[in-house]
Amino acid sequence: MLLIPAIDLKDGKCVRLRQGNLEDVTVFSEDPTTIAKKWVNDGAKRIHLVDLNGAVVGKPKNDSQIKSILKSVSQDVEVQIGGGIRDLNTIEYYLDSGISYVIIGTAAIKNPGFLNEACVAFPGHIIVGLDAKDGKIATDGWSKITRHNIIDIAKKFEDYGCDGIIYTDIGRDGMLSGVNIEATVSLAQNVKIPVYASGGIATIKDIEELCKVSEEGISGAILGRSIYEGTLDFQQAQKLAEKLTN
Repeated sequence: MLLIPAIDLKDGKCVRLRQGNLEDVTVFSEDPTTIAKKWVNDGAKRIHLVDLNGAVVGKPKNDSQIKSILKSVSQDVEVQIGGGIRDLNTIEYYLDSGISYVIIGTAAIKNPGFLNEACVAFPGHIIVGLDAKDGKIATDGWSKITRHNIIDIAKKFEDYGCDGIIYTDIGRDGMLSGVNIEATVSLAQNVKIPVYASGGIATIKDIEELCKVSEEGISGAILGRSIYEGTLDFQQAQKLAEKLTN
């Protein structure tokens, strides 16, 4: 079970949102690079970056912070990034910069052809971010709930050749209300590619529950507000995950 600390970037700062609301922001650090170093020193093997400003305008907007983070972590630590990735040039730019995985979210739903092209052009580097509420896909910063069933979409994108799915229960993200185990397992059972749980992970109990079902295809979890507000100790969670899933 890969535990992946999240660093959400807004105006050059490390922040967290509640339920994706850009107006409901908590700033946790003015220096995201220091935060990245902390998580790596605590044992993180992968870092999850989100360019929130980039998600709004559709192109990289926290470039200097992203480059600084990439320089600060060792080569054996992977970095994945999402937020406003809507063309192949941006993907190529990120991968050339040292990013390991690029996450495509709303653009994958609105323009499946783009996702298909990305998977063909950059095999081994494309992860899809699927956000859902009650089993239906959400887009545009979670402001729109579509009619698309998440499992149907996941199977389609798996066929395209994407390398994993980050599943976020948008009703729980940033709320510390507990991870949606049932929905995450259901998704993982229906695809063969790795599924990463996101949204609502609050305590060590959530990590324990996820580890129990890891063999269903849940390969990791994105950790956000819990590790910043202290309801979950990252080092303790990392040790537990290694113990239960290795």
